[in-house]
Amino acid sequence: MADPQNISIKDYTYALPEERIAKYPLAERDASKLLIYNDGALTEDIYRNITYHIPGHSLLLFNNTKVVEARLLFKKETGAVIEIFCLEPHEKYSDITTAMLQKTKVEWQCLVGGISKWKKGQVLEKKIKSGNNEIILRANYVEKRTDTFIIELSWSPGELSFAEVLHTAGAIPLPPYIKRSAEKSDTERYQTVYARYDGSVAAPTAGLHFTDHIFNKLQEKKIKTDFVTLHVGAGTFKPVKAETMQEHEMHAEWIDVSKSTIENILQNLDNNIIAVGTTSLRTIESLYWLGVKKSQIKSQEPGELLQWEAYGLAEKNIPVHDALQYLLEWMIDNKIERLITKTQILIAPGYQFKIIRGLITNFHQPQSTLLLLVAALIGKDWKSVYEYAFHNNFRFLSYGDGSLLWSKRS
Repeated sequence: MADPQNISIKDYTYALPEERIAKYPLAERDASKLLIYNDGALTEDIYRNITYHIPGHSLLLFNNTKVVEARLLFKKETGAVIEIFCLEPHEKYSDITTAMLQKTKVEWQCLVGGISKWKKGQVLEKKIKSGNNEIILRANYVEKRTDTFIIELSWSPGELSFAEVLHTAGAIPLPPYIKRSAEKSDTERYQTVYARYDGSVAAPTAGLHFTDHIFNKLQEKKIKTDFVTLHVGAGTFKPVKAETMQEHEMHAEWIDVSKSTIENILQNLDNNIIAVGTTSLRTIESLYWLGVKKSQIKSQEPGELLQWEAYGLAEKNIPVHDALQYLLEWMIDNKIERLITKTQILIAPGYQFKIIRGLITNFHQPQSTLLLLVAALIGKDWKSVYEYAFHNNFRFLSYGDGSLLWSKRS
């Protein structure tokens, strides 16, 4: 497997005028356009008909994370507004779910707008309504880090979980390229219909097109579905500013995959396994490399998967079945039902896919790690896919249209 560290991100760009970025979703989720790529051939349809383009007995894997209302606005007595964007929990919590269930207080890594107007140790306060009750939410500036701040958020009465507090007090964080404020409709539409676990600050947008109607059609055609969880961090929008990828630090994100889902993947290795979204893809491919790590350190946890680790582990040449089996045996031996860890994997041209045969995904920003992932899957044809989409009035980015991409045959 070739090492992509010397890739220049400038080779992965295209012109994207502001007017081609979808500011709002279509009225119907599954009416969005769908571009199908298969070994150089391009065809066009809509999401409602996606089952026509997927063979029976395939396995579709979705990311069931739920976007949290991560933007909190506090107004000081002077009238100055401080915006707190809750990125991820303090590392003292074992995982996102544990942090989301905290009551009374919690510490979070945040971005802060207007920080120059907020002195360390100064407590901000806002009153919020929860049913018939009034809750007082306080924010205490604890620590400055390189790119973020540690903020202690506390509330009284303290019966509500932090997830419930955010749901009541916060706003949905739309991506920075959707240049408008979140509206009431975004609470539903910037969320998949199958969202389950609180933790993301951005939606797994490929899934926004799926409806109950599509799930019924998948079932009729005996196309299997299953779910993984990757909590999307704000790093998904982090621009690549480095000359080469070697100098770019990928964001690490929490993943949570059940033993039964890993067993399902193992049983379907001879069928088409399709990731719905880049987050699902990164999670599923990470499972293989975590299994490879288990084959080397059988007595320990596999730990996190680091940015370039897969490229070094590739020389082990462990079969996919064996790697997943190593992971499962460790979970069974330790009575672990869910694998919860972090992945920082960066998938770029040169990467050899181990589990995934196809990807359902939206159209991504120029010079982004998500575009590199697409190029890893379909090679230089990514350019023809994006040119077709551009010249045939497809809508781009989170609320835009999407594609079904089958991996490039060698």
